[in-house]
Amino acid sequence: MRFLLLLSPLVVNRLPIPNPLFDFYKSKALFGFRMASAKAKAPAVNKFAIEEEGVGIARRCWINFKKESTFALYTPFVVSLASGTLNLDTFRHYIAQDVHFLKAFVQSYEAAEECTDDDDAKVGISELRKNITEELKMHDAVLKEWGIDLVKECTLNPATAKYTDFLSATASGKVEGVKAAKLATPFERTKLAAYTLGAMTPCMRLYAYIGKELQVFLEGEKTHPYKKWIDSYASEDFQASALQTEDLLDKLSVSLTGEELDIIEKLYHQAMKLEIQFFLAQPLVQKAIIPLSKDHNPDEHQLTIFSDFDLTCTVVDSSAILAEIAIITAPKSDQNRPENQIARMSSAELRNTWSDLSKQYTEEYELCIEKMLLTEKEKFDYRRLRKTLEQLSDFEKRANSRVVESGVLKGLNLEDIKRAGQRLILQDGCTNFFQSIIRKENLNADIHVLSYCWCGDLIRSSFSSGGIDGLDVHANEFMFQESLSTGEIVKKVESPIDKVQAFNKILMNCCKDKKNLMVYIGDSVGDLLCLLEADVGIVLGSSSSLRRVGNHFGVSFVPLFPGVVQKQKMYAGVDSSSWKGLSGVLYTASGWAEIHAFVLGS
Repeated sequence: MRFLLLLSPLVVNRLPIPNPLFDFYKSKALFGFRMASAKAKAPAVNKFAIEEEGVGIARRCWINFKKESTFALYTPFVVSLASGTLNLDTFRHYIAQDVHFLKAFVQSYEAAEECTDDDDAKVGISELRKNITEELKMHDAVLKEWGIDLVKECTLNPATAKYTDFLSATASGKVEGVKAAKLATPFERTKLAAYTLGAMTPCMRLYAYIGKELQVFLEGEKTHPYKKWIDSYASEDFQASALQTEDLLDKLSVSLTGEELDIIEKLYHQAMKLEIQFFLAQPLVQKAIIPLSKDHNPDEHQLTIFSDFDLTCTVVDSSAILAEIAIITAPKSDQNRPENQIARMSSAELRNTWSDLSKQYTEEYELCIEKMLLTEKEKFDYRRLRKTLEQLSDFEKRANSRVVESGVLKGLNLEDIKRAGQRLILQDGCTNFFQSIIRKENLNADIHVLSYCWCGDLIRSSFSSGGIDGLDVHANEFMFQESLSTGEIVKKVESPIDKVQAFNKILMNCCKDKKNLMVYIGDSVGDLLCLLEADVGIVLGSSSSLRRVGNHFGVSFVPLFPGVVQKQKMYAGVDSSSWKGLSGVLYTASGWAEIHAFVLGS
């Protein structure tokens, strides 16, 4: 249970009557304080997600399609290159393929330069074209040094051909949604220059991003075999070229209509996806450690995904949702209650009671955390940590008892709860991750949601609305009398100890004749024991109490991508057994897209 995100009474006061529940279900204020994907019915990309004044189309596209940059980073080729373990023959093949791609890039720049009637833009495009020409000369010199005949030995692979064909088609005016006749006038041809830059800009930005991300792995490495490659894309010169390309795209797009900007977004997105395919097409000699499901044999392996719900999957804590339902549907102080209906407090009384419960919970929670940190700081000791967390378990159970005794959960309609769950905003990428696991063929995977949530029906309806029915929910449950909550809770998962006991019970029931790989995803102290017992524990969010408690008991928090690169360095290439629970190491992820890339790939 967490009261930390109970919503302000001001939100409730702003909800118009006569149909407050309808507005409650639709209110952004209630279901999220930031933009996030709203399950299956929301569009995959919301072009208005980033519409800040002064932010150009290039920046907006990069932010809206940031997921693809994460997928590119987590390709086996990039991870192996970052670790320095990439086989040299693979890198040679990549360079040879890149030569084909760069030649198409030069031709596209030439076409864009010819199309635009803006003198400054012409100069800028010419400079970028010359930079690529110099890069080509460098590649040719390397290939000659290696003794590779580009024509005979390295013909285009299908992924490279698909990418170069896309660039050539765009530069020649073969753009989906654009008629060739419309590009006849000089003004219309300037639009073609913008479309062409829209197809080229993501490559420049992506390589600049990868260069910066990989630069950290050169620190302390005197003999990294791909230092020059990483340095070149992380250099100030290349970063400036990427920015210049973006500036040119913004400049050429200023006069475009909304429909024409949509075309640029589609071209940008398509280019990002083609770049991922380009990386995936590079033939690896050595085995890669990611994605986790890469060498998964359903006859021999079992993948078990565990996840917390509140603030791991959701944007807002479920206690806040249930509180708002209670307040909004509560009778007014002067309203008569029908006979035989469960007695409820008025909305004003509920609001005050929730406020008092929330304040008491927050204060006592902080005191409990501080008390746990009074012990001497030591190296990682799971048993000692578990014993200490029994204090938090006792506190959580007392807090839940106060909620039940207060009567604030009485009279909530089951259908209202289910509708709230259906409209609950999940974290960006969460729904897609679970959908992909369920739909992925030849993946023997189970999904379990372990949550302190008071009402499992809220969780089930939340996932069900996104087409995710193949998961098991382990949470507390409301007791109902004729579809109205009695105020009592069937208490199943109230504390860190309850969670880890449920976790271990699930594992005991897993198939014993298969090798089981366990991944747990959570965000709070309540998840700490499960995170540590799983083969891979992944932390989302920035809970300071989780890190304080973890650090005090010797737990290390490692960013996921550097952790993957380090594992790749040590990887023997046999199986995924290098991931082991109770190591004292947890991995921090930026979001569900990163988890998706790590577990499933693109």
